[in-house]
Amino acid sequence: MSIWKDQAPAKKDGAPPPPEPAVVRDAPAAADFSPAVTAPPGTRPVERPAPQEALKESLIAADLTIEGKIEGTGHIRIAGKFKGDVNVQGDLTIETGAKLNGGVRAKKVTIAGELEGNIESASRVELLSSGVLVGDVKAGALTVAAGSRMRGNAEFGWDEAPAKGGKGNGTEPGTAA
Repeated sequence: MSIWKDQAPAKKDGAPPPPEPAVVRDAPAAADFSPAVTAPPGTRPVERPAPQEALKESLIAADLTIEGKIEGTGHIRIAGKFKGDVNVQGDLTIETGAKLNGGVRAKKVTIAGELEGNIESASRVELLSSGVLVGDVKAGALTVAAGSRMRGNAEFGWDEAPAKGGKGNGTEPGTAA
């Protein structure tokens, strides 16, 4: 009994034992808090895609020359030279002094440099004053700045559905009669 009596005062005087459980409580609380933060993944995944899409841009630097093919969902900025087709669901920007030789499929195409190739199914094409385009354009909207140069055919402002539905009858713009 004296042992129990000695332990009883130790519990009263034992301020160190309560802090130990407090430290243990803090650690599980932190561990519980982290899963609680990940528990509402509805907020994190909603936040993650928006910034990633906004920041997803690949750059071909001015001192690079690359040959190949680009496909993906992000944005592409070409400041150097690229030879090959570009097929992206994002935007394509060709900087001043840059050159792209190849076909292009992109949501929005901005040309300040030089493009030798056709642009197909873009929602918007902007040919800036320093831009040069040698090729055909099929786009929802086309903006051409004074001083830019273009050699090729342009088809814009037409919905895709009527053009596809009436192929071959020679009545659509850009088709032979």
